[in-house]
Amino acid sequence: MGAQAARLLVASQSYRKQAGRLRSRQQRVLSFAAQIGGGFVMKLGRMLFVGATILVAVGISSAQEKTGSIKGKVRVESGQATGVDVTVRQGDREVTRVKTEKNGDFLVSRLAPGLYGLTFRKPGLSIGSIENVEVKAGKTRSLGDRLVLTIDEGSIAFIRGSVFSDQGRSVPNAKVELSRVMEDGTTKKIDGRLTTETGSFAFRLSPEAAKYRVSLKLANADPVTKDVEIDGAAVYRVALSLPPKPKP
Repeated sequence: MGAQAARLLVASQSYRKQAGRLRSRQQRVLSFAAQIGGGFVMKLGRMLFVGATILVAVGISSAQEKTGSIKGKVRVESGQATGVDVTVRQGDREVTRVKTEKNGDFLVSRLAPGLYGLTFRKPGLSIGSIENVEVKAGKTRSLGDRLVLTIDEGSIAFIRGSVFSDQGRSVPNAKVELSRVMEDGTTKKIDGRLTTETGSFAFRLSPEAAKYRVSLKLANADPVTKDVEIDGAAVYRVALSLPPKPKP
């Protein structure tokens, strides 16, 4: 019995070692499989993302190839060329609209091939238009900078005035400044000029309701001022007179 027990003990120990080696191999196999699986999933995700990106790019490229664009630059006779409303139309139907940027540049994209008309509008300026602008697929039609919007005299407020001496004579080359009176009573200078040979001056303004101050600048005295209330497109007149010269 003693020899048999010994043989059984040795066999048991050998079995345990083999089982331990087997479990170790299984763990290594499972770990390797997990690494392969995780890498495969990550690679699959990247492939799907790249594929979707390519499809989107192809779709955008295809859309661009089927449509065209119009670009150009608007110039104005007075003021800033930014914010001009550019309406694109086919016949009487409005297709889309954009606004000009700081320097008057504009770009209208994704237009179906065909003939278009463009209308340009900004308060205080005349309305401009260009007809029969052809758009081709995949092309950008440039209109250059040939469109100039002039001042619309019927939608501008004017402050016109004259400067007189204390004896009632016209004063040429007198310095006149125009400021806007803010809601808190402060003023902001917006323009200035010298009177003409006949002592006259004129300022062009937006017709929106506002209060302005016209100042006659004097070398050795306080300025002579008058306030003007603007409430629409019209001509507002003002007269400024130099104070009498002090007697010696």
